[in-house]
Formats: sequence, structure tokens, C-alpha cells
Amino acid sequence: MLKSKISRRLIFSFLLITITSLSLLGMYLLQFFYNENLKTKTENLIINARTIEVSLEDALYNPAKQDYVNNEIHKISDATNLRITIINVNGQVIADSWEQTEELDNHLLRQEVQDALHKKYGTSIRYSDTIKENMLYAAMPVYQNDELVGIVRTASTLYPIENSYKHIRNTIFTALCITIILAVLSGFILAYRQIKPIRQMIEDAQKIADGDLDRRIYIYTNDELEVLAQTINKLTTNLEEKISEADAETRKLSLILENMDNGVMLLDTQGNITTANQRARDLFRLTPDLMKKQSINAIGSTLLSETAKEVLKTMSTKSIAFKININHTKKTFDVFFAPIINSDNTVISILSVFHDISVLQEMSTRQTEFVANASHELATPLTSICGFSETLLSGALKDPVLCEKFITIIHTESERMDRLIKDLLQLAKLDSKEYRQQIKIESVDLKEVCLAVKLKLQAQIDRKAQNLQLNLPIEPVIVQANTDWIMQLLMNLTENAIKYTPEQGQITLTCTLDQNKVFVKVKDNGLGIAPEDLPFIFERFYRADKSRIRLDSSGGSGIGLSLVRFIVELFGGHIFVESQLKVGTSFTFYLPK
Repeated sequence: MLKSKISRRLIFSFLLITITSLSLLGMYLLQFFYNENLKTKTENLIINARTIEVSLEDALYNPAKQDYVNNEIHKISDATNLRITIINVNGQVIADSWEQTEELDNHLLRQEVQDALHKKYGTSIRYSDTIKENMLYAAMPVYQNDELVGIVRTASTLYPIENSYKHIRNTIFTALCITIILAVLSGFILAYRQIKPIRQMIEDAQKIADGDLDRRIYIYTNDELEVLAQTINKLTTNLEEKISEADAETRKLSLILENMDNGVMLLDTQGNITTANQRARDLFRLTPDLMKKQSINAIGSTLLSETAKEVLKTMSTKSIAFKININHTKKTFDVFFAPIINSDNTVISILSVFHDISVLQEMSTRQTEFVANASHELATPLTSICGFSETLLSGALKDPVLCEKFITIIHTESERMDRLIKDLLQLAKLDSKEYRQQIKIESVDLKEVCLAVKLKLQAQIDRKAQNLQLNLPIEPVIVQANTDWIMQLLMNLTENAIKYTPEQGQITLTCTLDQNKVFVKVKDNGLGIAPEDLPFIFERFYRADKSRIRLDSSGGSGIGLSLVRFIVELFGGHIFVESQLKVGTSFTFYLPK
């Protein structure tokens, strides 16, 4: 039991409190008993002295009656077992019940005598060499005719009081010893009862610390230990939940890393690959055997290891462009390096992320080409407008036939420029976050919009003797969007179909409902789109016109389909295309209801 520090502290504390409390109580009781008995004894002596003074007042200091006084004080002394002494004002003993007066010295300087001479009475305790005991003395002044004539002193042994004091002291000491023994036994029992649940808690807590998170502490003591056990159980539950959350986050992170488009590698401080996600393994054909102590240089360039060394040295991030041939295809990567630093401010590994920017570079090239094409498209109508207007100013205005011809050309080229500029302005609008936030979302009936589109484009359809067929449900088709932009979306798709469909061609606009989505399809039997162009037709600035023969003179801006996709995605939808050269094209998009 005493092996437990808590047990020792409990027992020793219990004993200390018990011994201290009982000792203080015993000392107080002993002192109280002694003082009370002494007080009673003193009062009795004073009363006896007063009684003697009153009864012998006339004879006390009368020399003729000294024998009478001696006889009386001896009688009183025998009856009360008190020593009675008669003293004059000079301190001379006149009579004493225990001693011969001739053998006694002067009592003037005795404490009780001095007090009696100056106060109402005097008391003192002195050891008696005669009887070898402590004596209690009480002295009373005697007055005759208001004149102090002497002192009556009574005395008694303190042996009865001191004997009772010793007896009570021994009894208290015995009781204290018995109480200490009982306290020790009680302390052991109390400590055992307190330590048992604590030991159980320690055992269970150690098992929890060893990883047994299913263990719980069950203690029913109805005190703070039970609260502590419940708190530990709650902490264990929270820890289990946090570990589960951490495991879930780890799995989620692992899933993200394994399925992300970027290649991710972890390098040691020597530049060797230690870990790689699935994308990196697929890109660079890394196998677990090859990754063991394989330098990142094995991918194909010393630039990678040099950059890793620089990151290790500077403890800062760095990005580089990295080009490599993969499966006979040129690839360009934006490689990001970052040091992983521990709490000691030491680099323990290096993270490298390979972002494939090949498509972005290709798109950048296409954008550059489009800028050149757009400039050319703008320059061409401007040149025509300038040239024909100069011709008109040079005299062609006088020829009605030439004048009408040239003005018609100028008008056509102006419309072409207007379409190009409007498309660019619309795209710029949608690029603005502030404008997108201000777009009013409302209930739009796609059925009504489809009917309005057909009405607006009927003249173009009639000019080419085409047929636009609407396949619409009977009930309204409601989506949450913006009427103007949905109109623009369907106008662009339908105008494209008209533009690239030959005369007497067939165009179909179909609207269907599917659970929480609305599907719209614009299908034609026109020229179709080349397979190599299909992945890019929705990209901004891309034009597939070079693979398609324009069937009218209006031309395209290369922005229309980009606007279409932007609008569809703006309202939470998605668009896709199917096409076959010389068979036709169908654009299908859906929007949530």
C-alpha cells in the first residue's frame, strides 16, 4: 500500500491532522481544567480568609486574646485542612495554624502580602520546602476603624489539582495513542478506497495511450474521480474522432494527389525521388523499383536536380520551365519546387509539382494567331470601305449602278465590323466579375425563347430556303437564368447552323426535360467540323473556318462559340458538340431547372 505516493500522502496527512487536532484539543482541555480548578481553589481561600476576618475581627490583633485566636485558627485549619496565618502590618507573623510563630521569618515581602496591602486581596503560588508541594496562598487585608491593622492569609496544597491534572493528562495521552492507531487503520482503508479507482484509471489510461482508443474508464464514485473518468472518456472519444478525421483527410489528400492532373514528387535532400503520385508515375514511367534512390535527373534533365539543390540551399520556393519529349510528343511543364521545413528550421524534403502547360502554350499561340487574324479581319473591311469610298468620291457617285454596288459593299463590310466589335464587347462584359454579379436571374421560358429565335432568324432561313424545325414540349420549360443572355446563346448557335448549312438544308432545335435539367439541341446537316478542331472550338479566339467553307459572305469572329460556352456555364450548365464532316453538327447544352 505504501508503495503508492498518494497513499503515503493520504495516510501521513490524515495522521498529521488527527494528531495535531487531538493534541491541541487535549492541551486546551488540560489547561482549562487546571485554570478552572485553580480559580475555584483561589475563590475558596479568599472566602475562608474573609470568614476568619469577620469571625475573629475583634480578637485578631488584641494581645490579650492571642491564645483564643490561635485556638480558633487551629480549629478552622483542622476542619478545612487549610493553613491559616495572621500577619500584622509590619509583616510579623502573629499566629499560624501549621508552624510556630517564633520559627517564621517576616512575611512582609511575600507576593500575596504585598498585593493584599495595596489591593483588595493577594494570591501567589510557591513551592513549600516543608511539605515538598506547591502551595496556593490567598491574603486579605484587615481594617479596624478604616485603618489597616494586618492581614489574614489562607493557604492550601495544590496536590489534588496537580494529581487530577496528571491523571487527566495520562488519560488524554492514552486516548490519543488509541486514536492514532484507529487513524492509521482508517487512513489505510481510506487510502485503499481512494487509490483503487485511481489505479484503475491509470491502467485504463495507459492502455488508451498505447492506442486502445476503444477502451473507456468506468468509475462510479460520485465525486471528482468520476468526473475525471468521464472527462478522460470524452477526451478519448474526441481523440478518436480527430484521428478518424485526420485519417479521412489523409485519404482525401492521397485521393486528390493520386487523381490530380499535376505530377507531384517528393525528393530527399540528395535529390532522389522518394514518393510520386499516379500522374507523375504515368508521365515519367516511374515504377516503385525505379523510384528507389533514383535521382530526379533520370526524368531527363539536370536542371531539375540543380534547382532542387538551390531550393535546399536557399530554403525558398522556385519555379522553372521544363521541356521534355514524352511518347514522341513535346511537353512543357511549369515545375514548382518548395522546401518542407521541420520545427528545427531544417529542410527534410523537397516538394516538386509538375504542371503541364503544353495546352496553355498552344492556346497562347492560337490567341496570338487570332489577334493577327482579327486585325486582318478588321483591316480587310476597313480597306474595302476606304477603297470604295475613295472610288465614290473620285466620281463613281455619278454612275448610279456603280454607286449602288459600292455602297452595298461598304454596308456589308460595316455590318461585318459591327458584329466583330459587338462580340468582343460582349466577351469583355462577361469577363467582368462585377457585371456577372449584376446579371438579373429570373425565370426564363426556353420554349418562348426558341420561338422568338425562329421569328428573328426567319428572314435568313428563307433566303437560303432552309427549314428550321422546332421540337418543343407542350408545357412551358422554365430555367433560372437571364432572358437576354439565353436569347444570345440560342441566336449564336442557330445562326452558326444557318451559316454552315447549305441551301435547302435542315436545322432542328429540340428542347427536352430530364429530371432536374433541361436539354437543348441545335442540329444541322451542314458541312461539319474537322475532328482535330473539335477539342478547341469553344476556346476563345479559336476559329475552325479554315476547315469549313463559308456558305455566306458574313464570316465569323471566332468568338461566338466561346460566348456560348461562357453563357451556359454562367448559369450552371454544360455544353458539348458532336460533328462529322459533310454530315452535320449538333450542339447540345443543359441548364438546371
